[in-house]
Amino acid sequence: MNTTTHFKRRALHVAVVAALLQMAAPVFADQAVDLGSVGATGGTGKTVDVNSAVYQAPTQTSLVATQPQSIISQHYIEENAAAGANYSEIISISPSVVDMAPNGPGLMESGGGGGTPTIRGFQDGQYNVTFDGIPWGDSNDFTHHSTVYFMPQDMGQIIVDRGPGDASTIGDATYGGTIAISSKAPSVLADTTIFGTYGSWNTRLLGAQYNSGINKDANDSSMYFSLKNLNSDGFLTNSGQSRNNAFYKFEKLATDNTVLTVVAMYNHTTQHVPNGSTPQQQSQYGYNFGLVNNVQSESNSGFNYDDLSTDFEYVGLKSHMGKWTLDNKLYTYAYYHNGFYGANTGSVTLQDTINDGGTANGPSNVPGAQMHNNYRSIGDILRATYNFGQDKLQMGFWADRQQDDRFEQQIDWTLGGAPNNIVTKGVYSTTAPGSVDRSMLSNLNSIQGYAQYVWKITPDWEVTPGVKYDSFTRTMNAAVNQKTLVPYTGSETWDKVLKSLNTRYAINPNLSAYAQYSEGFLAPNMNVFYKSGVDLSTVNPTTTKNYQIGTNWVSNKLNFGVDYYRIDANNLATGIPCPGGSGFTNCATVLPSVTYSGVELEATYMLFKGLSVYGNFARNNYSDPSGKVLQNAPTTNAAFGLIHQDGNLYASLVTKYIGDFYSNVDVNGNNLRLSGYAITNFDMSYKFEGKYKVGLGVYNLFDKTGNLTSINSDANGNPLFYVIPNRSYQVNFSAPF
Repeated sequence: MNTTTHFKRRALHVAVVAALLQMAAPVFADQAVDLGSVGATGGTGKTVDVNSAVYQAPTQTSLVATQPQSIISQHYIEENAAAGANYSEIISISPSVVDMAPNGPGLMESGGGGGTPTIRGFQDGQYNVTFDGIPWGDSNDFTHHSTVYFMPQDMGQIIVDRGPGDASTIGDATYGGTIAISSKAPSVLADTTIFGTYGSWNTRLLGAQYNSGINKDANDSSMYFSLKNLNSDGFLTNSGQSRNNAFYKFEKLATDNTVLTVVAMYNHTTQHVPNGSTPQQQSQYGYNFGLVNNVQSESNSGFNYDDLSTDFEYVGLKSHMGKWTLDNKLYTYAYYHNGFYGANTGSVTLQDTINDGGTANGPSNVPGAQMHNNYRSIGDILRATYNFGQDKLQMGFWADRQQDDRFEQQIDWTLGGAPNNIVTKGVYSTTAPGSVDRSMLSNLNSIQGYAQYVWKITPDWEVTPGVKYDSFTRTMNAAVNQKTLVPYTGSETWDKVLKSLNTRYAINPNLSAYAQYSEGFLAPNMNVFYKSGVDLSTVNPTTTKNYQIGTNWVSNKLNFGVDYYRIDANNLATGIPCPGGSGFTNCATVLPSVTYSGVELEATYMLFKGLSVYGNFARNNYSDPSGKVLQNAPTTNAAFGLIHQDGNLYASLVTKYIGDFYSNVDVNGNNLRLSGYAITNFDMSYKFEGKYKVGLGVYNLFDKTGNLTSINSDANGNPLFYVIPNRSYQVNFSAPF
């Protein structure tokens, strides 16, 4: 079969499915472009040409956007993402997004490696992450685990919405934005591909994927399946990671007007995670000091590791029935985390352990902790659209219930994990000391319902008013409550009606403008229960009012967007460094009133056929009358790059700049200000015979060194620093047959 025939078959199938899914079916050109790799048409409704700014843009803007957003295509992910890259590292190219990877690309949990990513200064837990439209995350604080769910080989595209969205945007934490990850679509033709990577720090990945192609005998069904194994020693000493991942996707025309989708993912990760090091330790043990191999040390690698298993499944039905379009997803996902730690990973030697007091069983015994955090969410999303000619009425309902079991116990590593009875408060105040400092069962019930009307005032002018009801119910049943260490049972519901108003105007076929007002709402974190005698009826949720305006230009030569935003937040719960010697690494405070504001722009310009220049810039301002500062959130960040795409050769050279920022506090409680830095990455690939592919990635090309971030402190309040990983390499291949 020749290339043109192959493309026409694919185009026909995509167009049929797109019509069923109420998507705009594009007009396809004769050029063989893999639409799964394009991921977006830039909102033009026209063909995406490989020799266009839209196709080559690391982040694309869209003419149909009603808030600032950056679209990262499957093409960019395939060409630029490291073998184990997390979604957080992929989106770090976007304006206003800051991500830090202390152990190398994808080799450490993003949240544990700097409290990132941040979006406009919003920390993880203050924005939404979805997969195929399904919100997911931890119910206790709405954060996410980037190394234990989805791998880049299964991602179709990622959209970074820098704003709360309209009434139809669902999730527990939407007001700071949404990271919307889409799964890769099965291909039209059957194929099997073997792929692999080898690189610095003994990083190696081996995987295979199978596409069934379209099975005409089974009502146009198609299936995609992949298996991956990733192992790496990591940049930081004795901080390796091992990961196994399986992903399955099945699509079928169940009837002439209904599409059935089934997705299932399973992941198992084992990782050794250090908390950082002091400058003195780096000088003594090396720039990349992480953990040690020493059973007399609290920083022993064998005492500091996570064993994590996750799964994610859904069944989706989307139907077109006359003027109605119905879309339903029934889903479940789970997270099973067994963690083991040294009590103070800032302690390296036996003398450090003795200075820390050892354990109740002996002054030179190594203290530590074991924990588990296990939860499962079950939920359903129903969306309905009724078409009134040009206008649309959109309605929907989301319900999710997450059950969480959390436990932590102090142990003695020298005695093989025997209890270390040093807990003397709470349930142990009038009895012999114990070892358990956390044993809690909790539930979070989330309910959201919305309605909005898409009103076409003219063919070029669209206004969308909307309303959403948002309700959260937290329930706690703790035998040993965290921090208070006493039994606790309680429940509270927070709810609110939220309004939104979006408008978009098509100035001409290449230029659009938009404006948005939207209200946000975030239920209090689980830490509101971690206080003695708390009256939950007096605990107020976070509320926001968001204002955004912007404009986008999309053409073959230029893809450009610029926006301004202002967000007024009340009762903002935010993470802060803990006081030195408190024994905790993460604390929180509530800020009565803060304001976020800023300007963002991004552009890709086609210099000539095969070569584009890319750049973005963001200035993110933050105003807090109480004088608090945002951690790991620089005021200024930017990116610049060159992208070459010509025939079978691809190459990119991209620099991300991070301005000065605050990170942790010193031993006296003063905010630490770290210097900004710029990291340059180089990626290239070549396809032999149009299918066998080899590639090279060089990360931190100019070997920039220095402090990356600091989010933890040792038991004496000394800040522990992560450093910028040295230059690294990855060589990869893929071979279809």
